[in-house]
Amino acid sequence: MTMISFSSDRPLRIGTRRSPLALAQAEMTMAAIKAAHNLPDDAVVLVPMLATGDKIQDRPLAEIGGKALWTKELERALIDDQIDIAVHSMKDVETVRADIFDIAAMLPRADVRDRLIGAASLDDLKHGARVGTSSPRRAAQLQRARPDLRIVPLRGNVATRLAHIENGNADATLLAAAGLDRLGMANVGAPLPLNQFLPAASQGAVGIDRLTSRNELVPFLAAINDVDTFVAVHAERALLEALGGNCHSPVAAFAQVEGAQIRLKGEVFTADGREMHAGEIVYDASGDGPAQLADQLQANASDELRSMFAS
Repeated sequence: MTMISFSSDRPLRIGTRRSPLALAQAEMTMAAIKAAHNLPDDAVVLVPMLATGDKIQDRPLAEIGGKALWTKELERALIDDQIDIAVHSMKDVETVRADIFDIAAMLPRADVRDRLIGAASLDDLKHGARVGTSSPRRAAQLQRARPDLRIVPLRGNVATRLAHIENGNADATLLAAAGLDRLGMANVGAPLPLNQFLPAASQGAVGIDRLTSRNELVPFLAAINDVDTFVAVHAERALLEALGGNCHSPVAAFAQVEGAQIRLKGEVFTADGREMHAGEIVYDASGDGPAQLADQLQANASDELRSMFAS
C-alpha cells in the first residue's frame, strides 16, 4: 500500500459541517494530522459545508430523515472528490451505512456524560419543569427519573439551545459534556452520573471518514487513531445494529476496553421511560457480545418496548 503525501500543492482536504462544534472537532483532527505527519500548515485545509440538519431546526431529526441529515453532504463530497476525508461526531453517524464509506480512525474520546443546563441537579428542578430535548433517549431517561417533568422539543447547536434556556423557552436542557468542553465551556452545566444517565452510543467520539476505495489513506489515518476509543465505539454501534433501533428508539450504550476484553453496558426504554431494561456484558474483543447483550435487553421486554426497536 502506497503512503500518500500532502503538501501546499496538494493539501489534504478535510470536510466538516459549519457549526462551531463541528469546526472545533475538525480543527482538532487537523492539528492531530499535522503533528503526526509533521505537515506544514498549508498542507491541510478545512472545507466547511452546511448540512441539512443545520438548516432545519424546527422538527425532530427522526421526522425529517434521521442521522443522515448530518452526514449526507459530506458523504457526497467524498464521492465527488471535493474532500479527502470527513470529520463526524460519531453519535451522528448512521449505524448501517453504504460499504463505500469507512470510519478509518477516531480521536481520543472525551467526557461521555450529559450535563444539565438550567439547574444544579434534577432534584432542583421545580415540579412540572419544562426540559427541552429532541433526543428520545434523554426524554425517556428524564421521565423515568422525574415523571412530572414536561419534555418540550428543542434542537439547534449548543449556542442556540443555551439561548432557549436563557430566554425562558424551557427551564432546562441536557447537552453533551464533550461538546461543551470542546467549545471552551467546561464549567457550563452540572454533569449527570453515568449510573443514572448512560450516554448515547458513540457520545464524545470524533470519527474520520474516507471512501473505502482510498486505501492509501489507511496507514495515514492510523497514525491518529485512538485504538481504545475505536474499539469501544464500534462495540456500542454493534449493539445498536443488533437491537435494530432507529432515531425514534430510546437506547443508551457505553463500552470500555479492559485489557483484552470489552465491558459493554446498554439500556432500552419505552418512549415515556416507564419501562426500562438494563444489562452489561464483558466479552473478548473477538466475541459477539453486542448481539448477546441485545438479546438480553429484549428478553423480558413488553410488546410496546419491542416495537420501539422493530427494524
